[in-house]
Amino acid sequence: MAKVKRSQILTYINTTPESPAVLASGTATYVLLGDGIVSAKIGYNPKETEEQYIAEDSSRKSVDSFAETLPIEQTCKLTDPAFEFLDWLRLDRSVMGEAETTLVHVWNYETGGPTAAPAEEQKVCIAMEQFGGAGGGSLGIKYTAYSIGTRAAGTFNTSTKVFTAT
Repeated sequence: MAKVKRSQILTYINTTPESPAVLASGTATYVLLGDGIVSAKIGYNPKETEEQYIAEDSSRKSVDSFAETLPIEQTCKLTDPAFEFLDWLRLDRSVMGEAETTLVHVWNYETGGPTAAPAEEQKVCIAMEQFGGAGGGSLGIKYTAYSIGTRAAGTFNTSTKVFTAT
């Protein structure tokens, strides 16, 4: 049984700020998050309800929803378009709608190939947390992408960087 490598999950960020014109035209500009990032784990953060009925001795638990997060610490690289976009959000102190964009997670360990890889597109809000580093070391940026609303399932073409909902 073969193991799945982390490199088989790709995450792309839309570096074109969200606006009605961008959403209507479908002109999202997706760039790969990866350069300068050594770890990224999606937190699903399930929201649960626990109840204990009066006629039962044990409680019942259900998962009602998820509040997904993607916390990232990244080494800053000037030639990386993802960093340039994130640095613009940081410099602008973007909040609310200005801090919103979309992410696409591409599940390359599934079948489909580079032109139709299974993927999920999710609207997110980017929250800047830290910027800096130790003397003599590399500059870093720390942020978290918080999911907004319902994800869209589909495919992603890693050559053209286009998401297609299914």
